[in-house]
Amino acid sequence: MTEPKDDLGNRRRAGGVPAEVRLHAVEAGPPDGPLVILLHGFPEFSHGWRRQVGPLAEAGFRVLAPDQRGYNLSDKPGRVEDYRIDRLAGDVLRLADGAGRQRFSVVGHDWGGIVAWWLAIHHPDRLERAAILNAPHPATLARHMAAHPTQLLRSWYVAFFQIPGLPERLATAARFRLLERSMRSSSRPGTFTEDDLARYRAAWAQPGALTAMIDWYRALRLNPRPSTDRVRVPTLVIWGDRDAFLDRRLAEAAAALCDDARVEHLDAATHWVQHEEPERVNCLLIGFLRGGG
Repeated sequence: MTEPKDDLGNRRRAGGVPAEVRLHAVEAGPPDGPLVILLHGFPEFSHGWRRQVGPLAEAGFRVLAPDQRGYNLSDKPGRVEDYRIDRLAGDVLRLADGAGRQRFSVVGHDWGGIVAWWLAIHHPDRLERAAILNAPHPATLARHMAAHPTQLLRSWYVAFFQIPGLPERLATAARFRLLERSMRSSSRPGTFTEDDLARYRAAWAQPGALTAMIDWYRALRLNPRPSTDRVRVPTLVIWGDRDAFLDRRLAEAAAALCDDARVEHLDAATHWVQHEEPERVNCLLIGFLRGGG
């Protein structure tokens, strides 16, 4: 079995991605195991799955956890349109192609969950299963904000990120204190260690990374309109109910758009559910990815 490469100096570029957008990835598990691709969110990178890679690999899965485009050691295209959702999803499909797999399962958290939703909607022929952690279905958030103004207040940062330059200046001030404070204040005490935060600061300090990460939000207005909102692949939604950014009711709103969905609420967890409840999350993921309900 391949050991997970969780040291920054040992990561290597994943195969199968065109030279213009090269992705860095952690790889683990038996080469012939069912492929699972783990997609992190903002402002993390593949390190955000450090508590899932090993257990999934030990369970027999071939695991890829990329730094998505714009993050950490992956390439950082310079145009906002390079971060459209269809291009982000295309990166994942090419990772699977590079692994020699037509079909795979995807697990996504936060923005990685949005990419996973897009893949499930538009590429059901490629997906075995999709697991989503604290990420709304793309068709539900605007409707939910209209019906529940508190969600609009929770999502204030999306509008702030549209301002050219200012978010980057504030985020980099005092060695990324704003980003660090946001992660600490929205998580349970002790969720992120000093070593974790040092790794995140190193990733945020990569040339061009902050702008690229924020460009995911700036590209929202450029995203193509989905031809359908329906999800036809088996789906597991895991939701930390103490999420400071997203209403817990978004989990059921997402499930209502799925043909085959199961929702698991973790009432003591926050937005950072896979960090805070790793044993429970890993158990749910392994059972689901093996074909359980």
